[in-house]
Amino acid sequence: MKKIILSLAFVSLLSSCLDKTKEKLDEAKDAVTQEVTTTIDSAKIKAEAKLDTLKDKANSKVESLKQKSAEKIEEAAKKLKESVKK
Repeated sequence: MKKIILSLAFVSLLSSCLDKTKEKLDEAKDAVTQEVTTTIDSAKIKAEAKLDTLKDKANSKVESLKQKSAEKIEEAAKKLKESVKK
């Protein structure tokens, strides 16, 4: 009889521990999910900032190249006009 009562007490103890363990696992899972989401959001913001910076640099270089090529074309046109006049 004592063994049956001890067995039932032991099973109920394990059952209550199992519920607590499940709760702790759920809390840990939620914490990890939140941390991963935060990290991903942070990385996304940093990547967008880098992309914006790269776009600005690329646009700046394109504008610079346009300006230089326009100057070269003007110089070539002037030289052509001078050679035609002679």
